[in-house]
Amino acid sequence: MGKAAVAKAFEDIKAALAVLNAEVDGWGSEPFSVADPLAGLADGCLDILAGARVVEAGFAGLKARAAVTYADTAQAIAPDAPVQALEMAVAAEIGCLLALGSRAAGAFLAASHTLCKELPPTLSALQSGTITWQHALAMVDETASLDPAGAAALEAHFLDQEVPKPANAATIGEMPAYRFKAKARTWRERHHAESIEKRHARGVADRRVEYRPDRDGMAWLSAYLPAQHALAGWNRLTAIARGMQGPDEPRTLAQLKADNFSTAILSSGNTSVGADESVGGGDSAGVVAGTGGPSSSIRAQVLVTVPVFSLMGLTDEPAMLDGHGPIPPSMARQLVADGAASFYRVLVDPRDGAPLEIGRTKYRISQAMRNWLRLRDGKCPFPGCSNNSLDNEADHILAWHQGGTTGISNLGQPCPKHHRLRHTSGWKPTPATKTAPPGWTSPTGRHYKSEHQDWEPPHWPNQRQAVSGDPPDFVYIGISPGEECLEGFLHAPPA
Repeated sequence: MGKAAVAKAFEDIKAALAVLNAEVDGWGSEPFSVADPLAGLADGCLDILAGARVVEAGFAGLKARAAVTYADTAQAIAPDAPVQALEMAVAAEIGCLLALGSRAAGAFLAASHTLCKELPPTLSALQSGTITWQHALAMVDETASLDPAGAAALEAHFLDQEVPKPANAATIGEMPAYRFKAKARTWRERHHAESIEKRHARGVADRRVEYRPDRDGMAWLSAYLPAQHALAGWNRLTAIARGMQGPDEPRTLAQLKADNFSTAILSSGNTSVGADESVGGGDSAGVVAGTGGPSSSIRAQVLVTVPVFSLMGLTDEPAMLDGHGPIPPSMARQLVADGAASFYRVLVDPRDGAPLEIGRTKYRISQAMRNWLRLRDGKCPFPGCSNNSLDNEADHILAWHQGGTTGISNLGQPCPKHHRLRHTSGWKPTPATKTAPPGWTSPTGRHYKSEHQDWEPPHWPNQRQAVSGDPPDFVYIGISPGEECLEGFLHAPPA
């Protein structure tokens, strides 16, 4: 068999591709639908796209295994060759075959080695078409700094069918790879063996600004900053730019942000934000309900979800910064203490970490309910969309005039683009729940699941667990404007 079998397999694949291309062109032996050929062709093309995705993933897994097997055999053939020289030779061979540069070939080989040697469940999911190559690369990236047990736990959380998940939650293969990467990063931050405070301290020490030339007389200027400063700056630029939009302003939102950024860094003043200033203090935009600079009325609001015991300093559990993800608890405590002109009282369930239902009987949606939607969804609920919840629009799933109520279970918060999609096309949101955002149904009748927040039970201090045993049914934390201390209250639900 050998080479002949390989050649025959690829000839069969080429023949299958010819058949599929003919079907896409409408030249198949039979139409997809005799009654409605055009609609049938459209639906058939979607079936081809779905099948092509699975086959592409299988080929990606095959390429990874072939590359690693080639590297292993090359080492076995020349066991005494210098390791570095052999690795360079192998990467060069693979690069020439796949038309990759030396750096890209080395990265491909390294990722393939990790998948084949260290992440077998991920490789299996890739070969079966459950995930794509980009999903696999995200898994490689997020497990890079974990020990073997931590990497296995991360894989199991997202790939093991036995791990409980909400029935209507999108699996990692049903969301774009960049969205899976964000969820994997969140899980990694929560479960990393090393304290997030220590890792954050190293990151702060590595803060920097980078410059990269680009074509057409343009360039990129980027900064690696603590999350609260970076997000505050981004939200401030967004808020200022939105305030400048109008019928007489020809610039787009992106152009306005860029122009305001240039003005800020090129101004002749010497104003600066101190290293210890929180997002809600000084000249930076507020995170919970912060203030703008001395001469600005901009109030960019972002939610910080802090586990009650972490906020009280009893555990080291990460908090969640809306629009970013996990942050060290010390940063969250600073944001609440220094940046909170007001702090909404939040009722959460410590059994799974999910926010609880609130409701209204009036059409108008209160600010508290909008914040609750942001807690539930985290972003626009349309599959694959990552638009920050700060820019989204509350919307009744079942319209008010059709009998829909103004409760969390009947509300979504699509971004402006997907809000328009809902009202100008056949795309429709499906019902939501108290803790789950709506999914979507396309005009073709296909249903696409939405992401869910990865709620987890809060960490409990060892000393409190030892004293009180099982956790209470609810945790309630209230922080009022002007209070000099934070109070946490634990109580059982009312009878």
